[in-house]
Amino acid sequence: MTLKPLALAALAAIILPAAAQTQITVVNFGGANANAQKKAFYEPIEKTGVKVVPVEYNGEQAKIKAMVETKKITWDVVEVESPDVARGCDEGLFERLDYAKIAPKADFVPAAVTECGVGIFVWSTVMAYNGDKLKTPPTTWADFWDVKKIPGKRGMRKGARYNLEFALMADGVKPADVYKVLATKEGAERAFKKLTELKPNIQWWEAGAQPPQFLVAGDVIMSTVYNGRIDAANREGKNLKITWTGGIYDLDYWTVPKGTPNKDAAMKFIAFASTPEAQAEYAKNIAYGPTNTKAIPKLDAKTLANLPTAPANAKTAVQFNVKFWADQGEELEKRFASWATQ
Repeated sequence: MTLKPLALAALAAIILPAAAQTQITVVNFGGANANAQKKAFYEPIEKTGVKVVPVEYNGEQAKIKAMVETKKITWDVVEVESPDVARGCDEGLFERLDYAKIAPKADFVPAAVTECGVGIFVWSTVMAYNGDKLKTPPTTWADFWDVKKIPGKRGMRKGARYNLEFALMADGVKPADVYKVLATKEGAERAFKKLTELKPNIQWWEAGAQPPQFLVAGDVIMSTVYNGRIDAANREGKNLKITWTGGIYDLDYWTVPKGTPNKDAAMKFIAFASTPEAQAEYAKNIAYGPTNTKAIPKLDAKTLANLPTAPANAKTAVQFNVKFWADQGEELEKRFASWATQ
């Protein structure tokens, strides 16, 4: 029996909406992270009937806000940084998560579990150098600041975040006391004073891809950098090294914009990406630590040694203080912007 064109069109009308429900748009920060997500999350889940359309952005919460307010939501799952999870949740931009549909809360590292976002991975901002160019590596933030001992430019992210913490550690503040000191007027003053010391030797970076490029080119002798970017460069044959002392670790989170028509498929995606298997696969593709602790036994010793969550690397690490930056960040970033132009 052959179907007439009209009957075919009617059949397509029944089938297509159902098929369209299984296509979701997943938003990430691009780069090596996006490539790792593609291998660990997107490609495997497509075998289960959920098609993923990846989109890259720079963390603009305003785009999510505009979608939610106009009820024209085209993004289904969005990777966001930690300060934006709580803020977006408070502003009603994200759906509340039902962990019964994702994974038991107890399976995650504590910082990964929030009302509107679940941690995807643990990453760290660290200092790095080129192993081919620097034979005496820095071991502390004081070394990073010491241009007599190690001459040359230093790469730093253009912003207050991380730099103020590093400046205090360079000035002798213990990692455990950084936010206690920074929260005081005198502490902020001390951090900016220490940054001013290094200012003539700083080369600013704004995109995560820049520090490895600066290090390879020899534009800087060392740099602050996202640890995954060093891992990605080394996979391409570079010899970049990390000093983990006083690194600042943080998490990125999956969120679901409020009102997405694809909420069920979005939750299915998050549940899949949170499984120990998917999390282990992700960590094999980029050196970011799994948030699901059950992924750890699935990784070999070499992979584990490169993660921010490895005991040796985490020993003196500082957890990025989301609350501090939510409360004081705006003021400190304004002060930094004005300081940077002086």
